Amino acid sequence: MKIFFIGDIVGRAGRQILKDAFKYLDLRSTYDFIIANAENAAGGFGITNKVLDELLQLDIDCLTMGNHTFDKKEGEQVLLHNKVIRPANLPPNVVGSGYGIFNSRAGKVAVVNLLGRIFMQPVDCPFRTFDLLYSEIKKETNIIVVDFHAEATSEKVALGHYLDGRASAVIGTHTHVPTADLKILPNKTAYLTDVGMTGSTAGVIGFKKDPIIQKFLTYIPKKFEVEVENPQLQAVSIDIDESGRARSIERVFYPEEAAFEGELLDND
Repeated sequence: MKIFFIGDIVGRAGRQILKDAFKYLDLRSTYDFIIANAENAAGGFGITNKVLDELLQLDIDCLTMGNHTFDKKEGEQVLLHNKVIRPANLPPNVVGSGYGIFNSRAGKVAVVNLLGRIFMQPVDCPFRTFDLLYSEIKKETNIIVVDFHAEATSEKVALGHYLDGRASAVIGTHTHVPTADLKILPNKTAYLTDVGMTGSTAGVIGFKKDPIIQKFLTYIPKKFEVEVENPQLQAVSIDIDESGRARSIERVFYPEEAAFEGELLDND
């Protein structure tokens, strides 16, 4: 099974370059299953029904979330859609599901969404949460992809090793900065600490740089605004066999060197 995993979509610039990538990379024909992290898709924080509809028109198979899941008032409603999953280690009885079993042209695939705990808001243990889910998921499919939305690289690396041989792939999200450590672990789990983002590379993690610099200089909170220049899709391509063992993981940037000639009119 060929899986395409797309880093955090940040605002309109991210959505536009994603549309371009679907067209020019022929993603839907090339890949059996497409996953995208959408927790920053609406104005850089959360997701709305309008943005959800826009993304689903691209025929993405699964949208994962993260710590900004509920930043928009429509967040709970969005989680009712069967293609959207939120972190599994949120408190009990939170709306939505922390994992999904999906059909693809190459068979069933499970996607699990987890939040980290280091430098993040308190949540249940992501390691033990996966343990609780694993036996049920394994009854349905051998192919399991984990989106680990976390800040600390050490926590991500540790979870990768902990899930080696159980998850087919453990892909980190959240920092918006792609790391260079993609690998196949000893028991054939594909691993990457952070896939990066799909958004502007001109500012600071997808946002205009000046307000962020001023916040660092003055300690006075500033409103973050989505940057629109030089957007880039940052993703990985993963090949997984029928037993759930990863064959390969490769980096995909589109364009390879970020450049943008269009004009964006707003920052939603």
